[in-house]
Parts: sequence; C-alpha cells; structure tokens
Amino acid sequence: MASTGFRILCLMAVLCVVMPISSATVYTVGDTAGWSLGVDYSTWTSDKTFVVGDSLVFNYGSSHTVDEVSSTDYSSCAVGNAINSDSSGATTIPLKTAGTHYFVCGVTSHCSNGMKLAVTVKADSSSATPSPDTSGSGSASPSGGSTGTGSTATPATRTPSSHVPENNASSRTALTMMSGVLAALVGWFGFYVLVVS
Repeated sequence: MASTGFRILCLMAVLCVVMPISSATVYTVGDTAGWSLGVDYSTWTSDKTFVVGDSLVFNYGSSHTVDEVSSTDYSSCAVGNAINSDSSGATTIPLKTAGTHYFVCGVTSHCSNGMKLAVTVKADSSSATPSPDTSGSGSASPSGGSTGTGSTATPATRTPSSHVPENNASSRTALTMMSGVLAALVGWFGFYVLVVS
C-alpha cells in the first residue's frame, strides 16, 4: 500500500500537469524604449507574430497617450474618433480579435513623427473562429475596463524575447495537444496510485 506522502506527491504532480498552460505572449511595445518618439515601430513588429490572446503593454511618460484608432484615422493621424484612449503611463491591451489593430499617440504631431503602431493579429488556431477585424473597431479596451483618460492599467510581468517564430500558432497547437496527452497519462497514473494502491 502506498504511503500518504507518496499519494499527496502524486496528486500534486497531477494537478501541476492538468492546470491550464497559457501560451499567450505579452509584448512590451518598443521593448526597452517603450512607447515614445524616435522608435521605428514597423521594424519592431517585423519579426513578431501576434496571435489572439497575446497582449500589448505600452509604457510611456506623461506627455504621451495610447489611442486605438481606425485604419483611416491611423493613415491620417486623426485622433478625434479614437476607439479607446488612455494616458495612465502603463496601458495593457489584450488582443482579443484577429485583424489589424491601429494605435497612435494622441499628442499633437507625435503620430506624424512616427509614434504609431499597426499590429496584425492572427487567429489562434486553438480558439473558436474569431471574426476578422480590419478596421480596429472591435478590439479590446485597455485593462481595467476604462477607456477614458486616467484609467489604471496593470503592467506586464514578463517580456518575450525579441523574436517570435513565424510558426507560432502551430507551435501552440502542438503544445496544447502534447499537454493534453501528458495530462491524461499523468492523470491515469495518479488515479492508479491513489485508488488501486
């Protein structure tokens, strides 16, 4: 008969494997430079693959804002019809829908001087079929649920490496499938040890 300590250890192992594995990536916009003037955000996005479930973290000073805008407003640097706007200094935007999302700084001339970001988000193959959003109108508000200025956002706790492989979605699917198989095997082993022994 197995000892109580061994049974507890097996139960803990089962729980560790069965707990959901998050494959979402948190991207700090501009990396260490943050959301500011003088950063080439087109280059910053060029080696990244954004997937539904990922998040963008904008870190910036009090002289900047993060405004989510439509494609047309992005091209013309217009902020009068912003979908969401935040000036808290740390804005987290969860990428909930596939499509292209557009962000600009709403301070006069900052957008026209390059402080603008377009992020193309791919559907996560492990999620239900999200509808594409090419206008930026259906994307998420900054964390905290407020879209007005002065909202409080939660800063990210990790920053990904500067390169995310192009096959990110298929890697996530494979990881999810392997995790499920491993969880089933460990679960059956734990069940056997706890019940049969």
